[in-house]
Amino acid sequence: MDIMGMMKQAKELQGRMQQIQAELETVEVDGAAGGGLVSVRVTAKGAVKAIRIDPSLLKPDEGEILEDLLVAALADARGKAEKVLAEKMKDLTGGLPIPPGLNLF
Repeated sequence: MDIMGMMKQAKELQGRMQQIQAELETVEVDGAAGGGLVSVRVTAKGAVKAIRIDPSLLKPDEGEILEDLLVAALADARGKAEKVLAEKMKDLTGGLPIPPGLNLF
């Protein structure tokens, strides 16, 4: 067992993880709901960047529908962001399975 080699690999892995974390701040995905009446843009790390609401939903009696569509659009975007994150992790780990709950990011 080559301890120095393992330490070098660990340091390289750490550097790649930091690079991926920085990249995830710039990768953006779109989520939509209501047939596109509501859309959101989030980073792969989940930060909301933009929300677009079709003007037809901006009626006083449509508030609850709008709230539901926003939640759905955010959930859609979150799912897409999680897929991007999973792909980045797969690339980083060389396809090795990561145990559930092991939050590396």
